[in-house]
Amino acid sequence: MSTDVKDERENENSISRRRVLAAGAGAIALLSSSPNRAAGQAIFKRTVQTRVTMSTITTKDGTKIAYKDWGKGQPILFSHGWPLTGDAWEAQLLFFGQNGYRAIAHDRRGHGMSDQPWDSNNIDTYADDLAELIETLDLNDLVLVGHSTGGVEIVHYIGRHGSKRVAKVVLVAVSPLMLKTDTNPEGRPIKVFDDTRMRIATNRSQFFRDFTIPFYGLNRAGAESNEGLRESFWLMGMQGGIKGQYDCIHEFAEVDYTADLRKIDRPTLVIHGGDDQIVPIAAAAEKTAGIVKGAELKVYKGGSHGLAQVDPETFNADLLAFLRS
Repeated sequence: MSTDVKDERENENSISRRRVLAAGAGAIALLSSSPNRAAGQAIFKRTVQTRVTMSTITTKDGTKIAYKDWGKGQPILFSHGWPLTGDAWEAQLLFFGQNGYRAIAHDRRGHGMSDQPWDSNNIDTYADDLAELIETLDLNDLVLVGHSTGGVEIVHYIGRHGSKRVAKVVLVAVSPLMLKTDTNPEGRPIKVFDDTRMRIATNRSQFFRDFTIPFYGLNRAGAESNEGLRESFWLMGMQGGIKGQYDCIHEFAEVDYTADLRKIDRPTLVIHGGDDQIVPIAAAAEKTAGIVKGAELKVYKGGSHGLAQVDPETFNADLLAFLRS
């Protein structure tokens, strides 16, 4: 067996084991609450025997990046926010795959099913990983859709690698600079990000559970309880590596992407929730739409940071209309 084939099989087995652990955790919870313990054991046995894998590419520094590539047609590449995975876009992957598009979502290095390197968790490498994925899959006439950290990832990809393969761009909750400075008073104080780093370093499991409340606007009057969405967020967060997630905070919070935004020369839709408690709209969409030449701004009244997951039907319809325009 060649070294490449052996490495690929070992990677698939590693991914499978991590999937099994996630599935097993849910099955254990079911078993513990089941009135029929024997039936619960049977369910658990069937679950752990299921083999689930994802496709991967190996980047120039040897890091394996996991991705899903579903459907046929014009490609749409979805880039996820922190600390999530490509699965955050599952409602979009299904919808656009069913509507004549090729829907692709990757897990950023240090997140999800991708490798968890100690070093290189920075925006330059994220953009280069994205470029390698796009080139490996030979994607052209590509629509790039990025949420929050995923948004600045695709912005930096264009700034670093150009837009020759890109047809359109969609930026969801993307800020030129999140950090509050003398020239960016609408941003958030460094203490916010330092506190986030501290909580990630000491108890990220509880932090992720708490973070779902403002992320999805569940603390607002009239908001419906959504425990499934909260649990999904927590699971995706815990699949990632603590070092990569810790390092990534600097990249989405303290790096200025203004110069990259100015290089976008494709039709661009900027989307933001009017009640985004994570990325203030005044420091984000209102500035981003003014920097990107000809950008269209769409504000979801009362919308949260995680608006694509809270209201996928509206988001999918708006994105589809933009793609067809």
